[in-house]
Amino acid sequence: MAPLPNQVLFIDDDETVREALHQWLTLADYDVTTFEDPDGALARIDERFPGILVTDVRMPRIGGLEVLEQALRRDPDLPILLVTGHGDVAMAVEAMQRGAYDFIEKPFEPERLVGAIGRAREKRHLTLRLRRLHAVADAPGIESRLVGTSRAMETLRREVLDLAATPVNVVVNGETGSGKELVAQCLHAFSGRRDARFVAVNCGAIPDTMVESELFGYEAGAFTGAVKRRVGKLEYAHRGTLFLDEIEAMPLSGQVKILRVLQERSLERLGSNQSVPADLRTVCASKVDLRGEAASGRFRADLYYRLGVAELRIPPLRERREDIPLLFEHFASRAAQSHGRAMRPLCARLVQELVDHAWPGNVRELRNAAERHAFGLDRLAAAPEPEADDARPLAARVEAFERDLIRQALQKARGSIAEAMRLLDLPRRTLNEKMQRYGLNRSDFAQ
Repeated sequence: MAPLPNQVLFIDDDETVREALHQWLTLADYDVTTFEDPDGALARIDERFPGILVTDVRMPRIGGLEVLEQALRRDPDLPILLVTGHGDVAMAVEAMQRGAYDFIEKPFEPERLVGAIGRAREKRHLTLRLRRLHAVADAPGIESRLVGTSRAMETLRREVLDLAATPVNVVVNGETGSGKELVAQCLHAFSGRRDARFVAVNCGAIPDTMVESELFGYEAGAFTGAVKRRVGKLEYAHRGTLFLDEIEAMPLSGQVKILRVLQERSLERLGSNQSVPADLRTVCASKVDLRGEAASGRFRADLYYRLGVAELRIPPLRERREDIPLLFEHFASRAAQSHGRAMRPLCARLVQELVDHAWPGNVRELRNAAERHAFGLDRLAAAPEPEADDARPLAARVEAFERDLIRQALQKARGSIAEAMRLLDLPRRTLNEKMQRYGLNRSDFAQ
């Protein structure tokens, strides 16, 4: 995954303050550039700037509010921290209403500023990452269908395009929910058969007694209840692509008949002696190793070699975790838009929890989680949102928010101070002070 943004632009007309802050942040491993005048800092800001802006409020030529306004015109999502004296708190609150990320009141401990900058850069990291991923998702072609920036997905897209241009039959292997039918659709959409039908058949959902009538169709009077001719799936896919999902579930009797159709490129409906053409390409999907099934006699080897001229493997989500935030945001955004809802933002903690989850159900499970998030039904960690009628002062709401974050970190860390420090990116002294201030005791979370 991409490293966290590390650049900090700091504006202050006081040389002593600039030098002190440059030293503090450099020791904290930030790439700091200080400015006496805002123009130099603003000139470096655009939508690709990999960092955050920290500015004093009261400056002789251009004040912090005007700096905020100009910076947000260059990038509305840029995290901007204001450094303010005690008498400027009301102005800082107004700035936050206009889009500032946070404010630090003078005098302040260096750890507090470093902690605020750490949280701001996590937000910037998420913003820049989602922008890069959106650029991929919105791109024309296969990138908008098989979404992801991981090396595994780049390889899969390349293999799909290579195979789509050939007439060979393909077996797609992948775990439940990994997107086998989507890959099959891409093989069809980017092939020379794209203008014909894509016909999907779930072999596991067809009773054994109905396989032949469902796939081959029948003439009127072929059996009791056959009152009129019915075209089967194989004939319906003529000149197109036939997708056989869960092919391993097809009975052996059906397998031998499918094999004959693929060899002869024709079929006979039940109750008919007349052959009809069946020029089709097959894409099969399986959750099991068909080669192993064929070797054990549970699947016809001759059909396997006919179907599996080429094979594709879809990587599970756990092998491409860097794609999870994009996919989650993509599904949640679509769900929110389709139901006329505002898209709920993703905080850094939520993204981390998504990436850490095992996702045994793969993309299908992720999509369900994303839709629940869009409707406010998810149980994943999310930043608590203040109620619209919350009449408490801003400082009180910020403290309540901070206490809840620390409590959640201690709960997740099971009382381990070292782990909570890592989760919150806080020094031990700062964490201890905050725990004491909010009445949090590590022993209450130890298990």
